[in-house]
Amino acid sequence: MYYFTSRAIRKIVQMSTAQSERLAFIDFLLMFLGEVSRQDLIDRFGISEPAATRDLAMYREERPDNLIYSHTERTYLISENFSSLFKHESADALVMIAHGHLALPKQNRRSMLRCDLPIQLDNPDSQVVAVITRAINRKQVISINYRSHSSGQTRRQIAPFALVDNGLRWHIRAYDRRQNRFSDFVISRINDPQIEDSPIYEYEHWEQDIQWNRIVELELVPHPKRLHPETPMFEYQMKDGVMKLRLRAAVAGYFLRRWNVDCSPDHRLEGNEYQLWLKNRETLYGVETLGIAPGYNLE
Repeated sequence: MYYFTSRAIRKIVQMSTAQSERLAFIDFLLMFLGEVSRQDLIDRFGISEPAATRDLAMYREERPDNLIYSHTERTYLISENFSSLFKHESADALVMIAHGHLALPKQNRRSMLRCDLPIQLDNPDSQVVAVITRAINRKQVISINYRSHSSGQTRRQIAPFALVDNGLRWHIRAYDRRQNRFSDFVISRINDPQIEDSPIYEYEHWEQDIQWNRIVELELVPHPKRLHPETPMFEYQMKDGVMKLRLRAAVAGYFLRRWNVDCSPDHRLEGNEYQLWLKNRETLYGVETLGIAPGYNLE
């Protein structure tokens, strides 16, 4: 989550990992919450008060103009001359602010600001997840009970090789021996996974998965039916009115559905949810997940 700024690299890398993590935490709180105290460090890292004082002093040596001590509030406040010591990615920062520090036990996490988080409908069993991730890491075949809308419950042998987050639920990408092809499997539809004493054959390796290895380039533009195209241009930081993205063919349909990208040839989809239109729909020829891409099958 934390990256050093170029000016700080030489000295910070000489510190222990624990020390640099605490300095990054100080930097993070100042940048995103505007304040940091010794108690913040004590609560987060379980260190003593003198140790927290030393960390703050060390941070001040590196960035003396970043913080000002407020005697009334008994805390350090961000100064108007603040210059971050570390580089903090915005996506990671928002997760940490909303959920608390993920390294802590769940019962000890708390959001740093008032947040309203989406409800997650699926909740995969951790033991199921553990068997799957071990199999991916150890390159093993597993047998699973799987429930699909088309086949109901079946017992299958699969060779999983990757995790996929489609924004709504977690999948695994795997070779399916029942259908003799590579497929996606929703983790929350799996139960009773068992490690099999079976090799993974050459044609089952991820290198043979054409959809996984094929990269498609999408050109997204503001939807022509929206009144203010400058809004999505600013929101998605488009260059010359176009946002170009490269992603795996295996996940293209999930991405287009998640972001409500109108994939119809003449941008005919109605509704304010369609803020983007796929300009180069021909790039999706042969992509297998297009059944869920909004408007793609409209002629």
